[in-house]
Amino acid sequence: MLFEQNGVLLMIGDSITDCGRERPVGRRENDGLGSGYVNFVNALLTAKFPESKIKILNTAVSGDTTRHLKARWQTDVIDLSPDYLSIKIGVNDVWRKFDSPRDPSLAVGIAEYEANYRELIALTKEKTKVKKIILITPFLAETDRTEPMMAEILRYTEVVKKIACENNLLLVDLQPEFDRYMLEFGIEPKELAGDRVHPSQTGGMIIAGAFLKVCGVDIL
Repeated sequence: MLFEQNGVLLMIGDSITDCGRERPVGRRENDGLGSGYVNFVNALLTAKFPESKIKILNTAVSGDTTRHLKARWQTDVIDLSPDYLSIKIGVNDVWRKFDSPRDPSLAVGIAEYEANYRELIALTKEKTKVKKIILITPFLAETDRTEPMMAEILRYTEVVKKIACENNLLLVDLQPEFDRYMLEFGIEPKELAGDRVHPSQTGGMIIAGAFLKVCGVDIL
């Protein structure tokens, strides 16, 4: 398993990670991690490795793009000195193109997305002693690769893959995981994410399982 005993795992991102977590920092104590995959990761790790005492923090904020992460990286990542860092960001960078077409300034173009992401990684390496960074790709509960938002998600996903490869980071590629459930098992997309973006409890467990597998814990 990736995580050492008493290690601190910080998970940051947007609403998919936030899921109603405690403010200012969501902690495992008092169910402060929210109702999504972060909570599932915590529960599964605690059940499988109760002796490890891994401390999980959640500093995600609903609606965030990479721009928002840049603005709060010091307080919500660097100042918390994690041993391990998980980043899941990108769906809002894309989604703003489609849900806010009258204000194109809200969307984050792919070049800026890559630049922002690279800056976050560089800052983390420079200012923390983090042992490993795990990148989680954006996804969409959608099987049509030609659908406009799906096509954009796939482009942004390639950016995350490239950054992970170039920086020797762990990668959790979610689209193939969701595709497997939709295509191989015939599960309707709405069962995994009603609006294609925000996962159901089942979708959240798929994310948690994929995350833990990459971290050396096979639970699904």
